[in-house]
Amino acid sequence: MAVSFPSRDDSTLDFAWNEFTGAVGDSVTVLPIVVALSLLSDLSLSLVLVWFGVFQVVWGLSYGVPLSVEPMKALAALVIAGAISTAEVLVAGGLLGVVLLGIGRTNSLARVSRYIGSPVVRGVQFGVALVLLETGLELGWSNPGLAGLAAAVAVVALALGRVKLSALAVLLVGGAVAAFHTGLPSPTLPSTTGVFLVDSAGFTMPAIEGALAQLAMTVGNAALATSVLLADYFDRDISADDLATSMGVMNLVAVPFGGFPMCHGSGGVAGKYAFGARTAGANVILGVGYILVALVAVEIVAAYPLAMLGVVLAIIALQLARTSIRETEEYVFVVGIGVLGVVVNLGVAFVVGIVVWVVWERWIGGRSWMRFSWSD
Repeated sequence: MAVSFPSRDDSTLDFAWNEFTGAVGDSVTVLPIVVALSLLSDLSLSLVLVWFGVFQVVWGLSYGVPLSVEPMKALAALVIAGAISTAEVLVAGGLLGVVLLGIGRTNSLARVSRYIGSPVVRGVQFGVALVLLETGLELGWSNPGLAGLAAAVAVVALALGRVKLSALAVLLVGGAVAAFHTGLPSPTLPSTTGVFLVDSAGFTMPAIEGALAQLAMTVGNAALATSVLLADYFDRDISADDLATSMGVMNLVAVPFGGFPMCHGSGGVAGKYAFGARTAGANVILGVGYILVALVAVEIVAAYPLAMLGVVLAIIALQLARTSIRETEEYVFVVGIGVLGVVVNLGVAFVVGIVVWVVWERWIGGRSWMRFSWSD
């Protein structure tokens, strides 16, 4: 039974089953990265989850839509690869917090958006879809048996006509597998070992370079592409500058106190939408869920079979790819930017896309080569 009450702009908070399943769709874009970071850095998994939970609730209620809160993936990749230290990634997150807050408060993205054609943003969305698909396949391949179990669970849910429950079913079965190996969880307070890790020694060139790489990806995906996707899915006009501001705030608040650098993102929004989320109730559910897990079952999260999440990631990727292609006529351009994003990285793809788009619009003045018609 749904429980609804007014939220921002006369939207509602709904706690029906579809909001629970939508929350799961967002979580699978976060958990694989967060678990890897907890194993390969000095950060506390429980504290990181608490901050994700807090800002899921804060931004869901503030914006009134199923907005995502995700780890900054370029920085996460550098930490996982051992290219930067914990102190360096936290410094990078703090720098990005300052820059994003400045961008948002000065409405900088609104002024430069005329140079960033819609196909560039759609290309970034398509690139995110390809990255999610690649990640999902890699996770699944790490344990084909468990991935096959997840696929079987999803197929059964689909056969029963419970499409949106498939992600929740996979998550519950995976939790049972993890609990079998770890035993039943016991309540614990979040470890404080991950607090106050910001250190001036982390202010290095690798930290600055990491921040710059992440900035391009954040502006392209977490601000511009997410703003467009919120309009596509929920008919909401939330500007990229507003999203930049909220990303700046949460990093300045959370990073000094044990949080990993966070952003919004079209992948998480697509995950929520694909599995049923239609209101900010999904954010409240997921936020409370993260906090409860941090307090009660963090051992299960640390032992969760990520191969099973790979199946859900692949489903989300196909949903996002479909949206990015369906909403444009410049198919060749969008696919090209997306492929560049997965081959190099999304930040580079975003910058290259802007340059190509501006050059084509200003000096060549046509776009027919970017379009493809199935009747050709």
